[in-house]
Amino acid sequence: MRTIVVGMGVQGKKRKKYLGKDFIFSVDKFKKADYKSILDIPLTAYDTAFLCVPENQKIKLIQYCIKNKKNILVEKPLLVKSSKILVNLEKEAKKNKITFYTAYNHRFEPNILKLKNLIEKKVLGKIYKCKIFYGNGTSYLVKKSKWRDKGSGVITDIGSHMLDLCLFWFGNKVKRLKVVEINKFENKAPDHAIISLEINKIKIELEMTLCMWKNTFTCDLLASKGSAHLDSLSKWSKNTFIYRKRKLPSGRPIEKIITFKKGDPTWNSEYLFFKSLIKKNKKNNFKRDLILNREFTKIKKYNFS
Repeated sequence: MRTIVVGMGVQGKKRKKYLGKDFIFSVDKFKKADYKSILDIPLTAYDTAFLCVPENQKIKLIQYCIKNKKNILVEKPLLVKSSKILVNLEKEAKKNKITFYTAYNHRFEPNILKLKNLIEKKVLGKIYKCKIFYGNGTSYLVKKSKWRDKGSGVITDIGSHMLDLCLFWFGNKVKRLKVVEINKFENKAPDHAIISLEINKIKIELEMTLCMWKNTFTCDLLASKGSAHLDSLSKWSKNTFIYRKRKLPSGRPIEKIITFKKGDPTWNSEYLFFKSLIKKNKKNNFKRDLILNREFTKIKKYNFS
């Protein structure tokens, strides 16, 4: 797979690292790269493009790649003003027989996959509530950025990962999404927010922030036959998955704890997954992007001022 990486920021450099021999050229107008523009690369030189660029650059690049029948991996989130844009992109992608994929690498975290497996086994019984907290201390870095400290801020940055995980675990039927709290503690754009929603009658609460001075990810899932608890992500530290089997009528539950060592496997795992989609000739679709775009459009209606 002959692949170019467009955008050599943090994400682009990570993608290049795991492409190995599949990497051909880098593209970036402002940073050190092989080319300044994707237009300068001969179309015969590559068949796949990784788009690691800001939101306002994505659509034109996607349209160019689809038109020229190049497979596409684009960094999350893919948010547009109108869902019609995504619908048209999907039609053109299918017409030109290319594989399109929006990257949400957290789906490949070991403890997140463990929870997915536990849910699918249906040993938890009726799931009552899921609460996720995701925070890091990047508010100052965001403030210094020319393009990051604007719009909905942490809500689309971290919140898109969190909402995607809810779709991954619980399904696509999002209801009653509501912004509970928005704060701008240090930034022009929101750097702390709490969102509530329901999926398949499961109550969900998502809290996200750029003002957590130690990187933190926790998830607590409560259900009729037990509970599950996630602590941290592999990119930061060793992390745990805990399953507690309920004891009736009450008492100390049977507890199973699995610890995963530090070392982020998600970038390579996601790349291999994307590569398998191409090999299997899976064209994928834009259903996830359409759902996320619909829900974030609702959020954007809130007053961030």
